[in-house]
Amino acid sequence: MASATLETRENRRAWGFVTPALLWTVAFFVIPFIVMAAISLATRKGRELVMAWNLDNYIAFFEKAHLLKGLFVSLEITFTVTLISVVLAYPLAWIIAERIPQKWQRMALIMAILPFWTSYVVRSYSWLLVLAKNGVINNTLMHIGLIAEPLELASTRSATVIGFVHFFVMLLTLTIYANLVQMPPNYRRAAADLGANGFQVFWHVVLPLTLPGIMVGAFLTFVLCIGDYITPQILGGNNELALPQIIMLQLGRRADFPMAATLSIILMVVVTLAYIACARWLKMERT
Repeated sequence: MASATLETRENRRAWGFVTPALLWTVAFFVIPFIVMAAISLATRKGRELVMAWNLDNYIAFFEKAHLLKGLFVSLEITFTVTLISVVLAYPLAWIIAERIPQKWQRMALIMAILPFWTSYVVRSYSWLLVLAKNGVINNTLMHIGLIAEPLELASTRSATVIGFVHFFVMLLTLTIYANLVQMPPNYRRAAADLGANGFQVFWHVVLPLTLPGIMVGAFLTFVLCIGDYITPQILGGNNELALPQIIMLQLGRRADFPMAATLSIILMVVVTLAYIACARWLKMERT
């Protein structure tokens, strides 16, 4: 009887800790998501919102080329940014974890995450100043005589990728570094004793053990990048619209809330599919 009473008391205490988080999730995620899903099944007639409860908006998404193109543009930018960020972040994380003395690693990590200390908007506008026709890069190249006319760097997809990579390399560096410092050095020594060279040790031992960190960072990069509106708007301009930009146009210019909700649901479906694809390595990280 005493043990049952104690267990009941512990369960109540546990629910007391969990309930606020559950209420917060329901209030600010579940209910808004249900409302957004319901709005995506409505139609707009003039200035009125009519609950038609049909899939016309989803059908229109696949029928209208500019909407479908926005999704592909977002996916292409996101995959490019993720790949480049992984390629740049892994050597940086390796240098911090393996080549810098342990007493200086904390300082190196602080230097690596300095971009996180500035405003996201400020970083984007700073890159716009660097990449503009009269920006730092063009002025430097023209001054040393490498080019005669300014290059079109701003308001392009390349500018958007550069802005994203500058931010996400640091995020991936942290997740990869966390895996590298937790890896026992005896694994590499054992592989070397068995005759493996440096590349074989990396390919068969180090890379598989650090893959969870890579996938966690890549997934976070994917989620944050594909849903970002600020960087494509500032650095990419309106020459090539990503899906978040199209969503904002539906809200700001057309006041088409059903289509904006539909595009948002589609974006969430893409993120969910990305999570399912990465779930195996995310679970490995948790264990």
